[in-house]
Formats: sequence, structure tokens, C-alpha cells
Amino acid sequence: MKPFDLPRSMTGSDIQRCQFGYERSPDQDAAQTVRHAVVVVGAGPVGLTLAIDLAERGQRVLLLDNDDRLSTGSRAICFAKRTLEIWDRLGVGDRMVAKGVSWNVGKVYFRDDLLYSFDLLPEPGHERPAFINLQQYYAEAYLAEKACALPNLEIRWKNNVIALEQETDAATLGIDTPDGRYQIIADHVVACDGSRSPLRALLGKESHGRVFRDRFLIADVRMKADFPAERWFWFDPPFHRNQSALLHMQPDGVWRIDFQLGWDADPEEEKKPERIIPRVKALLEANAVARKGSAVPEFELEWASVYTFSCLRMDRFRHGRVLFAGDSAHGVSPFGARGANSGVQDADNLAWKLDLVLKGEAPQALLDSYAIEREVAADENILNSTRATDFITPKSEISRLLRDAVLDLAREHAFARKLVNSGRLSVPATLATSPLNTPDVDAFEGRMVPGAPAADAPLSIDGKPTWLLHLLGSQFTLLVHGDAPSWAAELPVKTVALSEANDPQHCLAKRYDLRPGTAYLFRPDQHVCARWRTPTAAQVRAALACACALR
Repeated sequence: MKPFDLPRSMTGSDIQRCQFGYERSPDQDAAQTVRHAVVVVGAGPVGLTLAIDLAERGQRVLLLDNDDRLSTGSRAICFAKRTLEIWDRLGVGDRMVAKGVSWNVGKVYFRDDLLYSFDLLPEPGHERPAFINLQQYYAEAYLAEKACALPNLEIRWKNNVIALEQETDAATLGIDTPDGRYQIIADHVVACDGSRSPLRALLGKESHGRVFRDRFLIADVRMKADFPAERWFWFDPPFHRNQSALLHMQPDGVWRIDFQLGWDADPEEEKKPERIIPRVKALLEANAVARKGSAVPEFELEWASVYTFSCLRMDRFRHGRVLFAGDSAHGVSPFGARGANSGVQDADNLAWKLDLVLKGEAPQALLDSYAIEREVAADENILNSTRATDFITPKSEISRLLRDAVLDLAREHAFARKLVNSGRLSVPATLATSPLNTPDVDAFEGRMVPGAPAADAPLSIDGKPTWLLHLLGSQFTLLVHGDAPSWAAELPVKTVALSEANDPQHCLAKRYDLRPGTAYLFRPDQHVCARWRTPTAAQVRAALACACALR
């Protein structure tokens, strides 16, 4: 596979023009059908993340994509703190954050007035911001660069899966290429092939849920504006009456603007520059007035799309040897940035489980837990996304009156602001009902319950600053407050012993309710799976077995 090196000077336009090109693979000339341990289908952010994670764990991975380019247009732009932490573990987080626009603050407007602002990361002691804004093609490019550098990860571009047959212990894939069709066998297949998922169709499966009768315009405009890096959301603004609008900063002087259009809007007409440019001008002129005479920046239209959306998911994310992740498994509205972020969390959840199964260290039942956990997470995302959509786009006059009454109250009353929903922004799911958790036997305070994703904390090791999540890494880790027990060295886990001296800001002790002797067991995806005040070796072994679906 050819290396893919991205000079810092490459622009977004350069990246979108990159073409990887098709190469004939040895499998196409093999005398017998070649068998692969794991095949990932779809080289978007989810498929690339999963393939990299598996390859970093030592697995040989084949990644198939029906195209030979990265995505065009900004598409997903909001990547959450948890996604950045996952990418940190894979070695690409710094590149994402360096290019992206970091932000924590959002502002909500109603008609002519600012109702209130909010901070998504109000407490100190986190390495990463609440969100970065980064065009999807940049995220894919940095992931592809990492993937192409891994010797045990092969990407085949212009390899389109057109047939899929399953047996008990494998699946056979029919693949179409510019040179014709060939077949391969896979022990496991992961479909990361998007909302229209050809693999889902090949299995005869469907997604079920709710389709929303509304249309939205996305317009990416390039301009020199001195607006802060914040999320601005308007309900019924003066420049776009009876609808909503959203403004976000992206890298390269590009700004994302969303306009609600209504169901009766003609998508093809609304994508025309002569329809888009007056809308953008009206927003910028109104903003200049609100900012007391600020200049109206000049702009040029870079990309536009009109979309509708649904909140839905497959009934089950695992079907024999085929697993579904990302948009192929579930879909949400864009409000709250839950689509790509939840997909990357799917990959994070699945990679370590598939790795253990492929190594023969865990049973197939561990893959069932992937489906169980991520189906619950999808339901949580769909619930939040549906509520946001219903609030933003009321479907009756009574609903609109109630919505506007809540917005009026929010001007003066903090309690009403909790009812305002301009898109509850993505947070990772706490897998509290997971069968891999060991229930508490001791009393704890705080949010770090079994199933919770680990909260980061600043630490000091040998006088040098570091972060908790860097210490946890990608394996089972036993975190001990104080000296590690003598039996810990006999367990198949990484042990991290930390004292008060390693926690100078007391963030770790506070977030995890630590006392001398307290221990937490973290999964390879950095979710808590057990905790004790004074554990025994037998308790930790039992929790490990539970987390690997061995009991």
C-alpha cells in the first residue's frame, strides 16, 4: 500500500483532490479464495478508526472502500472531547486538535436577543476541549495517513462489496473492481459503509425509526470575520423569520451556516447560489447591527447541501459474523453532533473485543456485548436527537407557542434554560447496564460508576506533567490509590499506582472519590468496569473474567 504523507502546507482543496487509485491485489489472482481474519468495509472516520485500532493491537486488517477519494464538503465538523481522547490513544489526536478550531462556549438567541450562553467544559483539568470543529475531509486524511503507515493494515480502494453470504464461522464477500469481480472469505466483517449501507441491504436488514418532514441548508462560506470560536444558534431570528439558524467556525477561514427551510422547500432550488447568498448576507448584516456597527464581512460560497434526516437504527447491530457500526447501524439528526462521534465510539467499543476474540482469549459472546452496549447508546442518542428536533422544528401551532413560551422564560430564569433544546451536544454513553460490569460492593460518590467512560485528570509523574488517559492506554488497567498490592503483578493487567503526590491539583481524587487502597479496573476502551475500596486478587480476577464475557 502506498504511503500517504500530508505536508502541513496542504489545503482543504488539495486534500479533497487527493486520489488514492485502484491497485490490483494478489487475492484476485489466487488459485483459491483467500481468507482474512477481519474485513472492515467503508473508509470513513468510523471504518478508519476501527481498522487502525485493530492494527495497532497486532491484527491484520483488510479495509475495503468503493471509492478512492476522501469525503468532499465539510460534512461532519464537530468532534467531541471523547472522540479526541480515542484518537489520542491511536496517535492522531494532536494532529486533529492542531488543525481544528477548539471551542467550549455556545450562545442561544431568540428573535433579536441573546437568551444565554453556556460552557460545555466549565471545570479545569482536562487535556482536550469540549469540541473541535474540523472538516470531515481533514479528519479522514489524518486517519488515512496513519492507516497507510501501518504494515498490517491494507486498504483496497475501488473495491465495492456487491455480494455477501454467511456460514456459521465465516462470511464470503463478492467484490467488484475495475478489473472485474473476485471473492474473499472473512472470519468477521464490520460494516462501516454509511447510512445507505449496501451490506445492510445485502443481508436484507432495515433500520427503523422516525423520518422528519423538514429540510435544512448547509452553506460553507469563506470569509474573514472576527467572530469568536463559539456555537451560535438562533430561534426565529430577524434575518430568517419563523425558522432557525446556526453558525460555526471551521479552519481555513471557513464558516458553517445552517438554515432551516421547511418541508415545502425545493432542495434543488435552495442549493443555487442565488438563493444561498441573500440568506448569508442577511445573517451577516443582522449580526453587524447586533454587534453595534461591526463591518459586514465579504464572503464566497465554498460548498452547500440540502438535507433531510431521520432518527433510526437497526434492530440488532450483530448478525452472525457481520457487525454494523456508525451510520450503517444508526442515524440521528445533526443537532448535537451525535452521528460521527457515536460512530467513533462504536469503533472504540468493538476493536478491543474483536481483538480478544481473534486471539482466542474471549468467546464470541463478547461480540454480543458490543451490540448490547452500543444499541443502548444509540437509543440514548436517538432520544436526545429526537427531542432536539421536536423543539427546533415544532410541528403544530400549539407546539410552537409552548416552545416560544419556554424561550421567553429563559431570558430571565435559569430553570427554563434547561428546557431549551438547540441540540444537546454529544457526550459519551455511560454503559451502566452492561453485562461486562461488576456491580459495586462498596459505597462511592461521583459519576465514575461501572460503565462510565474514564474522566481525564492532570497528573505529575517524576515531576513531569501528564494525563490519566495517557497512563491507561489500550489494555485492561488496574488503577490503585497508594501502593499496588503484591498480587497485582500476577494478574494480566497493567497496574498504575498513584499517590497524592501524583495528583497535585486533587482532580483525580475528587473525580474518582479516591481513598488509600481504592482501586478501579478499566477496560481497554477506558470505561470503568469495576471498583473497590480494598480489592482482593480474586475479586479483580472475577471482574476481568466478567469483562471478557468468560462468565
